Amino acid sequence: MKIETLIAQKAVIAIKELYGQEIDAATVQVQKTKREFEGHLTIVVFPYLKMSRKGPEQTATEIGTWLRENVEEISSYNVIKGFLNLVISSSVWVDMLNGINADENYGFRSATDDSPLVMIEYSSPNTNKPLHLGHVRNNLLGGALANIMAANGYKVVKTNIVNDRGIHICKSMLAWLKWGNGATPESTGKKGDHLIGDYYVEFDKHFRAEVKSLLPANYSELDEKAQEEAKAKAEKESPLMQEAHAMLVKWEAGDPEVRALWERMNNWVYAGFDETYRRLGVSFDKIYYESQTYLEGKKTVMEGLEKGLFFRKEDGSVWADLTQNGLDQKLLLRSDGTSVYMTQDIGTAQLRFRDYPIDRMIYVVGNEQNYHFQVLSILLDRLGFKWGKDLVHFSYGMVELPEGKMKSREGTVVDADDLMDEMIATARATSAELGKLDGLSKEETDEIMRIVGMGALKYFILKVDARKNMTFNPKESIDFNGNTGPFIQYTYARIRSIMRKAADEGIKLNSNLYADDKSQISEKELGLIQMLIGFQDVVRQAADDYNPSVIANYCYDLAKEFNQFYHDFSIMHEPTRELKMFRLVLAQNVGKILKLGTGLLGIEVPERM
Repeated sequence: MKIETLIAQKAVIAIKELYGQEIDAATVQVQKTKREFEGHLTIVVFPYLKMSRKGPEQTATEIGTWLRENVEEISSYNVIKGFLNLVISSSVWVDMLNGINADENYGFRSATDDSPLVMIEYSSPNTNKPLHLGHVRNNLLGGALANIMAANGYKVVKTNIVNDRGIHICKSMLAWLKWGNGATPESTGKKGDHLIGDYYVEFDKHFRAEVKSLLPANYSELDEKAQEEAKAKAEKESPLMQEAHAMLVKWEAGDPEVRALWERMNNWVYAGFDETYRRLGVSFDKIYYESQTYLEGKKTVMEGLEKGLFFRKEDGSVWADLTQNGLDQKLLLRSDGTSVYMTQDIGTAQLRFRDYPIDRMIYVVGNEQNYHFQVLSILLDRLGFKWGKDLVHFSYGMVELPEGKMKSREGTVVDADDLMDEMIATARATSAELGKLDGLSKEETDEIMRIVGMGALKYFILKVDARKNMTFNPKESIDFNGNTGPFIQYTYARIRSIMRKAADEGIKLNSNLYADDKSQISEKELGLIQMLIGFQDVVRQAADDYNPSVIANYCYDLAKEFNQFYHDFSIMHEPTRELKMFRLVLAQNVGKILKLGTGLLGIEVPERM
């Protein structure tokens, strides 16, 4: 039983005996004592003043006296106004450390046959360009959330929906036909997704030049509205855009040549994606493709139309009336019968519901799509999906560079592969700060640099509350003295070094601790144990709030607390065997929890740095 739970239950008995009132243990506020006060746990007594009919200090003193006399785990107490601060016996914390030490996966729950199944969708790339910094945040958040939900005992299915059809795909295809000269990943030495992305940029460059040539001679003299109309007319009349639309029509009709080229170029992109995903450390249990789901969506919408769930306008387009939900009308099928994104998402949901017994569906998508998922939830519920009404849009903010926003068409995005290369290179450039790597092979050193560089990238992104916009600064992310991944990794490596020294001295840490003089244990050490115990609550909170940053910042706080302890106390040079053993077990478990916590974020920790 958690010590907080025990204290709450005993407080219920104290209130009953002291004031003759019955209360629920769940209403007892037991919280960690603030640093500036003596104690470990604090009970807020203000809710009981009406029962005691006394002031806060006297009420707290009476409850504290009763608890001290009747709860052996409490060694003393003090009162600060309406706050009862309890000092918990050292033996209790040592016993709890023993419990953490015995549990290899402390804080985690395992899924059972009866566990709910949670499906998490993330990544959602387009096959006309490589993954960029925005995708990095999406993938890291999705992967971390999947790990966190699994650690809370859910069955988890990780899915990806690939946008592999549409006009943007045809733009890259057409540009490759016109200016590619038969280039392939093999002939150019480029990753397939990079190669195709180049032609997406190439199309836009030629298209913009073409539009400029079609503008009227007096364009600069027109007013703003007239300029917009002239530009829209030029874009519509652009031969290049007309060719791209003609290619899309052929694709929709199943033209063999267009389909063959589409399949060939998409396969180049998929090979590139797979390599990027591997480097990022993310994976999927099932990948869906919009080229397969959009027809399912059209079919589902037509079935909804027949049931009277939707309506058709005079031009033949199909709409959903959401006015009763406080929204507007939503287009589901265009007048020419082609689908929109909403239709495709309905089709994807239909296939997923058929494939898996989903209890909860989580979409990891940027906050610019908030309205889209509000509508999708209503439509899926209307269509009868049991999880539709309660679908979760894990909405996250945009990620930018210090220089500002990124634009794919103009080729000004930060490529995910280039970013990872830069992070590893930055780790190598700062290797002088990593300590001694003497005696390690080049392969071992390279692996440590990879772990540090990727850890810096992942932590910098995941430590920020997902709902907030953020600016990513590569140089700040790899600072070894700040709130960064390398700082946490260095702390773990330091602990592993201590453990190796202990092993060299023949010290084994498998048995429980039985310190003869527990009064030797300092408040700094008890505070560390208290932080370790709290890991299970942090894991729960991260899942309840869909917030990986809770894990990230806990790991930083734990690493910082351990380093302060390490600075103030000796471990291997402690002459008392019991105290040395205690501190070694404490250090070992700090390392274990750091590894478990960072592992939830997809961050690796090196054995040495």
